[in-house]
Amino acid sequence: MDMDVDEPTKVDQETQAKPIIVILMGAPGSGKSTFCEQVMGSSIRPWVRICQDTIKNGKAGTKAQCIESARSALREGKSVFIDRCNLEKEQRDEFAKLGGSGQVDVHAVVLDLPAKVCISRSVKRTGHEGNLQGGKAAAVVNRMLQKKEFPKLSEGYGRITFCQNESDVESAVRTYTGLGPLDTLPHGTFGQKNPGAKVQLGIMKFLKKTENPANTESTSKKVQGSDASQITGEQNTSLKGTGLSAESDSMESKKDEQLVVGSSGTDVSLDDAPTLAFPSISTADFQFDLEMASDIIVEKVAEFVNKLGNARLVLVDLTHKSKILSLVRAKASQKNIDSNRFFTFVGDITKLHTEGGLRCNVIANAANWRLKPGGGGVNAAIFNAGGPALEVATKEQAKSLYPGNAVVVPLPSTSPLFCREGVTHVIHVLGPNMNPQRPNYLDNDYNKGRKVLQDTYNSLFECFASVVRTQKKVSKGSIENLQLKLSELEDHSESGPTNHSTNSYQKIKREDLHESERNKRSKGYQAEAENVSDTNTGKPNLKSDGSKNKSWGSWAQAIYNIAMHPDKQRDVVLEISDDVVVLNDLYPKAQKHLLVVARHPGLDRLADVCKEHIQLLRTMHAVGLKWAEKFLQDDSTLVFRLGYHSEPSMRQLHLHVISQDFNSAHLKNKKHWNSFNTAFFRDSVDVIEEVSSDGKAILNDDESLMSVELRCNRCRSAHPTIPKLKLHIGRCQASFPNTLLQNGRLVTAPSNSSTDP
Repeated sequence: MDMDVDEPTKVDQETQAKPIIVILMGAPGSGKSTFCEQVMGSSIRPWVRICQDTIKNGKAGTKAQCIESARSALREGKSVFIDRCNLEKEQRDEFAKLGGSGQVDVHAVVLDLPAKVCISRSVKRTGHEGNLQGGKAAAVVNRMLQKKEFPKLSEGYGRITFCQNESDVESAVRTYTGLGPLDTLPHGTFGQKNPGAKVQLGIMKFLKKTENPANTESTSKKVQGSDASQITGEQNTSLKGTGLSAESDSMESKKDEQLVVGSSGTDVSLDDAPTLAFPSISTADFQFDLEMASDIIVEKVAEFVNKLGNARLVLVDLTHKSKILSLVRAKASQKNIDSNRFFTFVGDITKLHTEGGLRCNVIANAANWRLKPGGGGVNAAIFNAGGPALEVATKEQAKSLYPGNAVVVPLPSTSPLFCREGVTHVIHVLGPNMNPQRPNYLDNDYNKGRKVLQDTYNSLFECFASVVRTQKKVSKGSIENLQLKLSELEDHSESGPTNHSTNSYQKIKREDLHESERNKRSKGYQAEAENVSDTNTGKPNLKSDGSKNKSWGSWAQAIYNIAMHPDKQRDVVLEISDDVVVLNDLYPKAQKHLLVVARHPGLDRLADVCKEHIQLLRTMHAVGLKWAEKFLQDDSTLVFRLGYHSEPSMRQLHLHVISQDFNSAHLKNKKHWNSFNTAFFRDSVDVIEEVSSDGKAILNDDESLMSVELRCNRCRSAHPTIPKLKLHIGRCQASFPNTLLQNGRLVTAPSNSSTDP
């Protein structure tokens, strides 16, 4: 309501075919080729990768061949990645000149990852296109990094993106993947941090440790002869851009530093401090006087900035011509407010991370009194970007808002703002109105209006402070307690070797305790994470971001993350479609145990399903049936059951496809057995019928079902322990109960197959 938000920038008709040349810069092992592959694998924009190691029919060629190939691709209207190290200015100058006519956008992506990361990757890799691998790689990488020169806009680049860790790289990949044929990106320098860094004295040990023993002697001589003195600083030579720079490098780099990330000229990626991005309240549609509003903004920022610890405040508007930004910048400078703690920024408040490289975990919305979507400007933009999850979460916190007040809304992780931009909270605020065409008109009473606007910023910054305090407590205390308790769960869980993959699905000890017991263990953490004060009431809000008021701990998010981003988890995903992903249960409770996971946001569990999801349920069943039949072709003795847990332990609706032998070392206790062999387990065919006729499924989530006696799933005989039950099941030849034999609840070999509902 206080600033108009445009659609993503589209090039006009005259420049709609304007291609982009992205010059990648980074040491061997920094991930240049992987960057290209990830973008080209998902982008709808036509891209060509040009690599000197393969330019000559799959073999190494010349720089001239790369330039000619790039020129040819650009003439055809294709965008180009230059996959070379390009660490020195003279190495990349000729590629940058390809945009000299103005018909090509020239970008640089600097993969400035830590030296030890690049060295480790280069040493360990095999089958490299340029054969730079093994022991010789360490010295080569180090030697190349010494010559690194950071690119500058004055070299002819329209946009420079610095990536200094894996998170930065992922963000840059998403930015370029999302570029359609008609899209452009804002110009400027994004993501650069302070290039001056202390010398890492442990680098020599690391180099020695990673060298191939067969090459140790020759490589060591190279390092000691030309590199060692520079690494240790004995000749006072800086290693530019490697993360190993001495003080002289810091001073030299600052001379030519060009940061145009924010309007203030501040490098907005200095750290990951808690950050609130807010628009100027009441100065657009509500027509509040700009001079007076800027005075109040600076006054309140000065009052709060030192109360917020290392947190940052960022005033955002859409245009560099913004008068309010100009006024606030000048007045903040006069008051000597730390520009690292408060600065202005030009950009779309809903895309600050993906388009501007600015990480803000909290954003403010200039809301209407009804706290509803609609209207224009910021309010419409934020509700659109937040999706239905934001609207629902807002209704849970408050139904209306009075001028001068604010309300904190913890953003559900299903919201695109959370997933894409990393926003954890939205703070709705309502300022004074000086527009006679809008509600709560103050009839030009600026005495009252000034007081209301002061109250508005007070409320906004107090709400942000409450979020900072809560997150600080969680990060320092409760998360440690949760980790300790989860480690206790692991002690009772699998005893096999630990898998150190970065894949979160492979880190979670998932079903070793039932959900209710886990909730008891992590209750303190959840209370802290959700205890955000409401400025209107002064009372804590204990709302969760899960469906039906259910709280999902971080340990329960694994399959949700896979469902939302399956391309990042291809090592565990068996099948991907628009509606579902299929994966093996990490700790199968039978010989064959799959999960068919819905990809629709907002469906955390069976309780969330209603009549509109009936087709999705049928699709999940059909996919599960297909996999069961595939397994039966290999082993016709297997029998399968498809169904849902009434109360799952993992977030995101998922269908179990499980063989009825229950022959698995991971099936260890009563809860494991009873979760699949009591009324707690709902057969897929029954769920489909119930949702189709009644609009919802019957849930048998009584906790006592988990502790009933152990009974054979065939003959229903009772057994005192899991080992004895398993021994019996291996020998039992009885038929399955009639209840399971009816309505296609069991899937068997073709001669006795159940029917698809």
